[in-house]
Amino acid sequence: MNPILQNIKSRRSIRAFTDEPVDPDDLDRIVEAGLWAPSARGMQTWQFTILTDRQRIAALASAIATQLQRDPARYDMYAPAALVVASNDRENPHGMLDCSCALQNMFLAAHSLGLGSVWINQLRGICDEPAIRPLLDDLGIPPNHLVWGMAALGHPAGPPPEAPARRGVVHFVR
Repeated sequence: MNPILQNIKSRRSIRAFTDEPVDPDDLDRIVEAGLWAPSARGMQTWQFTILTDRQRIAALASAIATQLQRDPARYDMYAPAALVVASNDRENPHGMLDCSCALQNMFLAAHSLGLGSVWINQLRGICDEPAIRPLLDDLGIPPNHLVWGMAALGHPAGPPPEAPARRGVVHFVR
């Protein structure tokens, strides 16, 4: 089978990671894959903020949990070794779509390197909350940016889950 199609078909969301850090060269490769994603009109108004400090990741997870009224002791964004925060200019009407394409490229790149990944969505609606925005500012995320998604990355702590069946979702009109 074509290796690209095989990579797409075998990638799964990984929700448990080991404590092993992600190799910086692999992290560079993953983010570079995101940079090559399509963006509407080629604007590339996105920013990818990469966190590898587990304390900063945990602090962000705790703030998100508190804002969403979840138990901070249980919500940890799966405790990844690395986190990519994908943001885009709030004036770009295609920012969410651009970030989604970039994150998908990153997930596929991570999988091709033997790493696990999972989409983290919780910041999307709470970026401008008073308990959250200062944390984003501290991470260097521009104030005119919204966070559209995050990629939690790390070494899988176990085997990937089984793939769900894909049927009844394609309709050809010929």
